[in-house]
Amino acid sequence: MGTLYGRFNDNVIITSVDYFVNWARLSSIWPMTFGLACCAIEMMATGASRYDWDRLGMIPRATPRQSDLMIVAGTATLKIASRIKRLYDQMAEPRYVIAMGCCATSGGPYWQHGYHVLKGVDLIIPVDVYVPGCPPRPESLLEGVMKLQDKIRRQTIAKVG
Repeated sequence: MGTLYGRFNDNVIITSVDYFVNWARLSSIWPMTFGLACCAIEMMATGASRYDWDRLGMIPRATPRQSDLMIVAGTATLKIASRIKRLYDQMAEPRYVIAMGCCATSGGPYWQHGYHVLKGVDLIIPVDVYVPGCPPRPESLLEGVMKLQDKIRRQTIAKVG
């Protein structure tokens, strides 16, 4: 440190690679267009011109191999659970999941009286952010995306040691 100290004046900025990689990841989240029930309408409204999730760097993708965020919006049944897991496994690393609505987070009002509803999507895939509501407003989904961005901002790329 002694030989380099004071040699470059104010021309050098020292930071970590984690900062730049995490900035790139949180500024370009590509969600998979994957809606199951009435929450999908609210998810579509979030992508429309009034709420415009493009300003957060979100570009919806139709294939799991190009996306890094799965927004499970709506009622997940036992029949579709294997398809959700397959799509999650096909997503690129790092992959993130937002469970949107009370049906995706806890089974909703249909879980008690139906045998076919999954009691929370977190039983089959790991969930990063839960967005409550029935159905949640677009503002809630945007807040969930911002919480996910905060989580991405705090990640470390590689552990040395």
